[in-house]
Amino acid sequence: MPLVPRPLPVHSLGTMSEIDDIADMNALRARIDALDAELIALFARRSALIDRAARIKAAEGLPARIDWRVDEVVANARRNAAAAGLDGALFEAIWRQLVDAAIAQENRHLKGDRP
Repeated sequence: MPLVPRPLPVHSLGTMSEIDDIADMNALRARIDALDAELIALFARRSALIDRAARIKAAEGLPARIDWRVDEVVANARRNAAAAGLDGALFEAIWRQLVDAAIAQENRHLKGDRP
């Protein structure tokens, strides 16, 4: 049985008290923009891992889509979102799109279409 990673704490947000201390919309927007940039950097790291997965799958003769793994990744996202007090169904839908894009990325690698 594969280990299920626990979500990492988001330290850059600070405590609720620190969030409540944000004085105005300009400061709040700056914090949101900075967090969005961090999210993009994390997605770039995830994309690099997907590239590596495609190379491993090519070497092992595996398909891009492995249904049990898709189900596992989506279930993990839903559970982690719910545990963080977020809408699990929303994050399940977002992660399904993310996984679909990752599978398409792997398929491009497997077909040699990756630039």
